[in-house]
Amino acid sequence: MAPALALCRLLSAGERARGPLALGLPGRCLRTWGREVGREDARATSPLSAGVRPGPLRPHVLQATATGSARPSGRTLGSTTAPAASEPEGSGSNADLHDKVVNQPLKHSDFFNVRELFSVRSLFDARVHLGHKAGCRHRFMEPYIFGSRLGQDIIDLEQTAVHLQLALNFVAHVAYRGGIILFVSRNRQFSHLIERTARDCGEYAHTRYFKGGLLTNAPLLLGANVRLPDLLIFLHTLNNVFEPHVAVRDAAKMSIPTVGIVDTNCNPCLITYPVPGNDDSAPSVQLYCKLFRTAILRAKEKRRQLEALYRLQGQGTTEAQGPAHPPSLGTPGRLDVGHSP
Repeated sequence: MAPALALCRLLSAGERARGPLALGLPGRCLRTWGREVGREDARATSPLSAGVRPGPLRPHVLQATATGSARPSGRTLGSTTAPAASEPEGSGSNADLHDKVVNQPLKHSDFFNVRELFSVRSLFDARVHLGHKAGCRHRFMEPYIFGSRLGQDIIDLEQTAVHLQLALNFVAHVAYRGGIILFVSRNRQFSHLIERTARDCGEYAHTRYFKGGLLTNAPLLLGANVRLPDLLIFLHTLNNVFEPHVAVRDAAKMSIPTVGIVDTNCNPCLITYPVPGNDDSAPSVQLYCKLFRTAILRAKEKRRQLEALYRLQGQGTTEAQGPAHPPSLGTPGRLDVGHSP
């Protein structure tokens, strides 16, 4: 306490009026500060009141800190506002370009024109309407069934066309934003076709045994810096023993959006964008692969075109405005090179 008393006595009256918080004193000097300031004030007012107990410390200190200009202290958090970091010159233009490119497709319901990729007639020719036997029907697939003929369920292609358009539009938007798309299937008959489709559009495919926890426990199995896919496309939502695919459940746990072809014996509840349709015949699976590949490639090409267009527009605006600091007449420029004096 002796150093604190000596420090408080050496302070002038103006510094005492500013308060201990403004001077950056530690917390243990507050009580000593109050006693010394009270004694000095009592002595200045009346010599007979030297033994009077000083007033409360809290109002005095608060008033002193409010009136005086407080000096920044290392103990106080948020006492001073940190200066804003200076941004590079081209960051503003790049951010505007990115916002224009990303937000432009959101203003249209069918920006990539995926509706023109197929028709109900093309779906019918690819045998998308053929389902399984009525005894294998899943109860959650009943709203998508048009009827039954000779004991075989018939899928309503009008609803299939609506759901397929929504799924293709979502896939195109994910590809447009540079997302990772993973094609998943467990059917050995179409594994080569699905892998070739993913390779053609620059994405990924998984047609082998899917280990449980591969998505939910990815940091432990694959590493800390692994990036999960942004979209899973299921050409078949059932495995080889006609049970729900493990990746459907794991993707739902990790909140990863999914697009899946659901037949009449599948459960569409955990699929984000279910597409009711036949997933067993070769023509239907070939049609699905063709549509997904076309939508992804069209979205990526649209992204490159818009980026080039906005970049050219920005360069044209800059050239129209002219240079910000034109060279003076006395400064030699490039035009003087090669001329004799």
